This record gives sequence, structure tokens and C-alpha cells, in this order.
Amino acid sequence: MRGLYPTALRLSFAVIFVWFGLLKPLGLSAAEPLVLSTIAWMPFLSPGTWLAVIGWWEVAIGLFFVSRRTTRIAILLLFLQMGGTFLPLFILPEVTFQEGGAPFLPTMEGQYIIKNIMILSAALLLGALVRQSEKAEPVTSMETIAESGK
Repeated sequence: MRGLYPTALRLSFAVIFVWFGLLKPLGLSAAEPLVLSTIAWMPFLSPGTWLAVIGWWEVAIGLFFVSRRTTRIAILLLFLQMGGTFLPLFILPEVTFQEGGAPFLPTMEGQYIIKNIMILSAALLLGALVRQSEKAEPVTSMETIAESGK
């Protein structure tokens, strides 16, 4: 299983980002009201156009995760995208937290956003694995990854 998890992680990212990303420009995303409320202040484009841009950005992230060679690009795009993903926690607390419950009682929307911490952690792990494979040293454990950062 050790040899499968980097590929499984990359392909999981690919499926999630392509799938959820495509829903946005097609007008089928359950997250659309939250995203539109979050980006209503953004200049230059209409909120609907920004929604499509964000969706296609997510599709690009997913497609870059398909290949190990473009994983670093995917991770960069993912980290840029995540900045916007966390915005509702700060600019829409009435939507992301139960009344009087910030920051410990998230709503369903808040939980949806907060779980992205796991996505960021998985991306960091995957980035470490890509770096290891470029050095042609097999990664045999989490300790190997931790030691490489020293």
C-alpha cells in the first residue's frame, strides 16, 4: 500500500477538484449561494463570471493533479484557491457559524470550509512526496519525510 498512496492521493484530488469545479460554471453547485455571497465585493467581473472563473480554476487544479510532473503546479494553485475558500469564515460569520457560536459552533457551511484544513495538510504531504521522488530516494515512512525537512 505504501507505493499506492501518493497516486491515490493525487487522483483523489483530481476527481474532487474537477468534479466540484465543473459544477460551478454549469450552475449546478450546491456551494453557489455561499460562493456568490463571498465574492460579491470583487471588482472587474460580475459575481456569476467570478463563479465560473473559480470553477475553471478548480478544474485546472484537478487536471494538474493527474500527472506527478505537474503536482507542484496543482499544489500552488490549490494554496492560492484556499485563501478564498476560507474567506466566508471571516466575512460571512452569520452564515458559517451558529448564532453566538463563533468560532466553536460552525454551521454546515462552516464545517464544509473548515475541513479544508485536511486538504491543505494532504497537499503538503503530497508536495513532500513529490520532492522525495525527484531526489530518487524512495519514501518509506512519515519519519523519512520529517527527517528530510531538517
